[in-house]
Amino acid sequence: MNQSFTKQEKIRFKHVDYAGIVFYPRFLEMLNDLVEDWFEEALDRPFSKIHETNGIPTVDLKVQFKQPARLGEILTKKLWVIKLGGASVHCGFSFEDENGKTCLEGEVTLVNVGISDDRGKIKAEAFSDIMKGKISKFLIPNP
Repeated sequence: MNQSFTKQEKIRFKHVDYAGIVFYPRFLEMLNDLVEDWFEEALDRPFSKIHETNGIPTVDLKVQFKQPARLGEILTKKLWVIKLGGASVHCGFSFEDENGKTCLEGEVTLVNVGISDDRGKIKAEAFSDIMKGKISKFLIPNP
């Protein structure tokens, strides 16, 4: 059975605003960290290697902020695949507090890109069959 990729993160002073709650752009940084960790730890494709020859930019992002997260709390961040295309992967994500309440949830679409010519233009590039196999282990269409 397929599972979500899960990581925990402690809310630090650098994440919060004057009210002591996570400043909303920090949630997006935490999401990017989760995607980066997923590629490195689960897909064996660290960003340090991806960006030598191509990339995996975010092309669509939908976020719902459900409740604040506060300084010192531990969030459980989850990422799963909703749909795997030829060169794209559509993922769901959620961040839950220590009581299991959702602080943030949404969807993100990433596209595998490569350099198309010597002028540096980028274009979508299909995932290899090996990479598709690794990504599909996280496919949960309706969690």
